Amino acid sequence: MPSGISSAVVIRPRPRHPRRPRRSPRRDRAVTGTESRLARATIEALGEQAALAGALPGFRPRPAQQRLAAAVAEAFEQRAVLLAEAGTGTGKTFAYLVPALLSGLKTIVSTGTRALQDQLYQRDLPRVRQALGVGLKTALLKGRANYLCRYRLEQAKGEPRFTTREQVGQFQRVVAWSGRTRSGDMAELESLAEDSPLLPLVTSTADNCLGTECPFWSECFVVQARQRAQAADLVVVNHHLLLADLALKQEGFGEILPGAQAFVVDEAHQLPELAAQFFGEGLGARPLVELARDAIAEAKGVPGALAALQAPAQALEQATRALRAAMDSLPQRGTAWRARDGVDVEPALDTLEDALQGLHAALAPLREAAPGLEACHARAQEQLGRLRRWLGNGRAGSEPTFDADASPSMQDSPEVHWYELTPRGFRLQRTPLDVSAPLRAHREQSHAAWVFTSATLAVAGRFDHLAQRLGVEGARELIQPSPFDWPRQALCYLPPSLPEPAMRDYGQAVLAAVRPVLEASGGRAFLLFASHRALREAAAALADGPWPLFVQGSAPRHVLLQQFRESGNGVLLGTASFREGVDVAGEALSVVVIDKLPFAAPDDPVFEARLEAIRRAGGTPFHDEQIPQAVIALKQGAGRLIRSETDRGVLVLCDPRLLGKSYGRIFLDSLPPLPRTRALADVQAFFADNPGR
Repeated sequence: MPSGISSAVVIRPRPRHPRRPRRSPRRDRAVTGTESRLARATIEALGEQAALAGALPGFRPRPAQQRLAAAVAEAFEQRAVLLAEAGTGTGKTFAYLVPALLSGLKTIVSTGTRALQDQLYQRDLPRVRQALGVGLKTALLKGRANYLCRYRLEQAKGEPRFTTREQVGQFQRVVAWSGRTRSGDMAELESLAEDSPLLPLVTSTADNCLGTECPFWSECFVVQARQRAQAADLVVVNHHLLLADLALKQEGFGEILPGAQAFVVDEAHQLPELAAQFFGEGLGARPLVELARDAIAEAKGVPGALAALQAPAQALEQATRALRAAMDSLPQRGTAWRARDGVDVEPALDTLEDALQGLHAALAPLREAAPGLEACHARAQEQLGRLRRWLGNGRAGSEPTFDADASPSMQDSPEVHWYELTPRGFRLQRTPLDVSAPLRAHREQSHAAWVFTSATLAVAGRFDHLAQRLGVEGARELIQPSPFDWPRQALCYLPPSLPEPAMRDYGQAVLAAVRPVLEASGGRAFLLFASHRALREAAAALADGPWPLFVQGSAPRHVLLQQFRESGNGVLLGTASFREGVDVAGEALSVVVIDKLPFAAPDDPVFEARLEAIRRAGGTPFHDEQIPQAVIALKQGAGRLIRSETDRGVLVLCDPRLLGKSYGRIFLDSLPPLPRTRALADVQAFFADNPGR
């Protein structure tokens, strides 16, 4: 089996940022006693006789955790930048919370999702703070769209916008909850789906917030959350909020940012892609429809306003729907010039521009009549500008160029203009291809410590790819491998004799190879597919199996996961979104199958433009971008298998390119040290020897 990686494999930086000589990442530095004061205190707190061991049931000292915590503490004290990969089981959450709480520095902890944010703030942080006996103030801060807006709630009470009896019932529950909630956090309403159409009606955005003109300003949940965050020593946010404010999107974090002395970015591998979204700008169907409806709602309180606004507001709503209908024959996503090549799209875009201009003009003389109408006028002006900027660079044959009208954060990078369709809407987006410059500028201006950590940051033991995309140079680097006993707990099965993934019969061959594995394990498996088509084919082929089958899209994600856990022997089929944030410890998950190497979709317009930019700069897109991105995605998927010291399982990697192509070694050597086999008998023996079954 291949082992080790050729020293000739180098992930090249973009020529625009020449690379400094890089040290090999520190992997297993012993605790020597020469650490800083904070590092020594942190190591002691995580030791066998320390407070955490006494206060937290099941806690035990982990050398890898102590080394990571010491590196975080040193970065805090010296205001340094640290890139730290911490394998599953290292205990990285405690490793950064302990030095953060002991340092006395104003610290911002940013997580990948709101669910992780809630888990960190509601469960992990209180336990560590209590165990350490520190009285520091902590706060949870989310983007404004996560908080109930009392003004919009009152507006919605008089609006017949609900299309089903279920929505009426949900709205009544929101009204009842609004009278007793203290935080206004919509997450308290567990029965309300994250994509509920009710949410935009009862929450605000930076565009439609009335600010100090709002009659409910003194009761505003967003204002209260900001005030708590300003007074706190440690604030937990998510990447969306952090990036929105770095990109000056006015989400309310900006006034706290200058006072922060340390930042911890968990799940940091997600940051570059999210940053590209936030340093760009977009225009969507839903905000356009909301603008039209809000203008009508605000006009009802102003004499004569309804007569002036009703026609232009209706024209905007109709133009938005007409554009979506005109784009119906287009692929789900593509470049702006490709969209405008559509037969009816160009006239529909012109009609939308005229409708926005018409509503903007109709609102102009009414601005001073009410704060809500003034806000609608500003929104119309902003959305008109966004549409015109998107149109300005979207003609056939145009290439990513510098845009003089771009925001400051977009000035340093070429950008791509593209669209994406949803079942009933669309989004027109401008995205910079390189966000390293604005990220580096914000980091340097903060004069703070920055810790970037995740279980999947490195590619073949190196941080080059992530460092380039984050604009990080000369950072400290640390890799702490997972402490699990991989030879005992896991096995990597590479099925033999599979055809190339491009062959028509590949999907059937994968299922034929996987079915005996499922028989040996008794189900208890995740099958992760590179495409929705492969997912559907697998769902049909496995429908008659002896295991409960759970298919992505058949129920909300959290419901599927809960049903899978409770089944005990289920088989769950998913795509890319199930590679991350899935934590199923124990026997319920004993097999993870990955059908293909997770290379990014070739039809993604941003990814396609980024590859072209690398090519023009003299790089090699496949090795510089496609392989590193796919390696990190594969590590995320493989990381679902072993979640605790007692887990046992088999990772099935079906793609024959892992052994048939030279680059396959980069993928294999980036994974934990699992024993590998090509023999089905070894898999069967592994499960036959499992005392837990």
